[in-house]
Amino acid sequence: MKKSFLFLFAAAALSTAALAQHSDQEVKEDIARHRAMAAAHEGAARCLEAGKGEKVCMQELSVACKGLALGKYCGMRHAH
Repeated sequence: MKKSFLFLFAAAALSTAALAQHSDQEVKEDIARHRAMAAAHEGAARCLEAGKGEKVCMQELSVACKGLALGKYCGMRHAH
């Protein structure tokens, strides 16, 4: 039990240290990237609402997310 507590404490301390290492510019870039991904996902939602079909909308999402996030779902994966 003591070892697992120490491991969790060490992991939390390292995580906090990793967060603290981001410069203000890096944080601003992360914010911009998240907003761009959100806009791309909003576009995909509107595409689906318009009845264009999942294949077309996922292609549009892929184009909108080029260089923003990993994977074909722009950093977001659904359960289906």
